[in-house]
Amino acid sequence: MSATKRKAELSAISQDLSREALGAASPSSERCLDLVRGLEGRRSEITLEVLASTGLGKVLTKSVRAFRRNQRTCGDGGGEGWGAAISAAGELLASLKEAAAGEARRAAEEGKERAGKEAREEGLPRTVGAYKARLEGQRKDLYKNPPALPPSSIAVEGGTCPEPTRNKKTGELAFRAGADAGIAEMLKDFHPNRTPEEVLRAGAFGGTYFRPIVSAVTNVRYKAKDVLRNTVDPGWIEGLSVGQMITSATYRPSVNKYGVKCGGSLGMWESSGWISDADPYGWFQWYCRFYRGRRCSDDARQISRWLKSAGPKGRFRSQLCNKILAAGKGAGDASVSPVVRQTLLHWGLEITAFVLARHRKRVGV
Repeated sequence: MSATKRKAELSAISQDLSREALGAASPSSERCLDLVRGLEGRRSEITLEVLASTGLGKVLTKSVRAFRRNQRTCGDGGGEGWGAAISAAGELLASLKEAAAGEARRAAEEGKERAGKEAREEGLPRTVGAYKARLEGQRKDLYKNPPALPPSSIAVEGGTCPEPTRNKKTGELAFRAGADAGIAEMLKDFHPNRTPEEVLRAGAFGGTYFRPIVSAVTNVRYKAKDVLRNTVDPGWIEGLSVGQMITSATYRPSVNKYGVKCGGSLGMWESSGWISDADPYGWFQWYCRFYRGRRCSDDARQISRWLKSAGPKGRFRSQLCNKILAAGKGAGDASVSPVVRQTLLHWGLEITAFVLARHRKRVGV
């Protein structure tokens, strides 16, 4: 007999029991007992999936209550029949609960085993369970629990675009779209005013950005020298103390331009679903590669993140500009919110007189 047919037959018995025990004007204890025994004889066929699809567990629970009511209100000689029905239904219900609990435990153990196996494989995680197992196995911070899965695998365009041009008056950078012209509209507002080289030379990320990591997104261990070779132009870090300013395993606020600590951990970024397999170090790695001309299917998402944080209406830019205006200070006065200034530097933006004037005009101050 097919699983579909078995389920249909069990569902029919469940419906009959519901009508007889709960809907009949004069319910029969014999008929109810026969239906319960019919289900009891097929107990091995009643799985979690069958319980969920037929509502059988709920019908039995309600039937037991109805049997007890009928036993209390029946006339002479009727109590024995209802007692037998109560006993049979109660035993069946207890047996089903025990079997369902065991099935649920086995399913959970099998799911955990599958997640553990997948967590050890290279490549993007396919399930939240496997991703969580990776993050926990790597002892990462779980900013979101359960974690958000990373973006789908990123496609990189062939060829490269020219490096951006720079407005000599404002310092803003202007980028060109690649084969995907869909980002052209977004690029009209995407104007960082600090190049990746300027960010690194100013002092950023506590000197740790390109340290060796194990990525929960790809499940690959990355070496600093390899990542630097395929991410940054050698000239960007020439003359710098790379071990202290670029690849340090220890975060040092003193390395940062504003001497403060800011930003989250890699685990925070990964568990939030912000990291792609193309750029396992995060947004700044994407920015380095975008600056050098690479274009990929993740560009729109990454540009959108910049716009929300450091764009003309971005929360960090707006927050800092408002504080500067409220304090009556100059655009570059580092005494106003050094943490937010450092954060914006990591996004490739510094508040200049031009940026502040533009914000003032936008908000009408």
